[in-house]
Amino acid sequence: MTVQLPVATGTFGDKPTLTFPDVAAPADLQVVVLEPGDGEMVVAGDDLVVNYLGQTWGGAIFDNSYDRGTPISFPIGLGAVIAGWDEGLVGRQIGSRLLLSIPPHLGYGPRGMPAAGIKGTDTLVFVVDIVGVN
Repeated sequence: MTVQLPVATGTFGDKPTLTFPDVAAPADLQVVVLEPGDGEMVVAGDDLVVNYLGQTWGGAIFDNSYDRGTPISFPIGLGAVIAGWDEGLVGRQIGSRLLLSIPPHLGYGPRGMPAAGIKGTDTLVFVVDIVGVN
């Protein structure tokens, strides 16, 4: 059975728009390379610099760096961010645009993140542009 994932508009560096299929979210982590990069591979321990848009499956955008006009950086592969990012971004090339569908157990878990409007049952969908490493 083929997994149906949201469709993202735009190209690397542009704020994307997500269109969701009328199906249930996949139960496992899904990572789709929307645009391959040509930079170095991301390795665990890198201080990764990304732009991103985060939206709940079929729901509202809860965060995005495009509107702030500045990317964020964080250590990757060390548990500093949600597990879906650690698993989905390590081993990808700098310059890539990725779509990640992250099930709740690899996101914020059963408690969710109420301050961001994320329930413990929400699948998170991100479009991530891997800008570089510090």
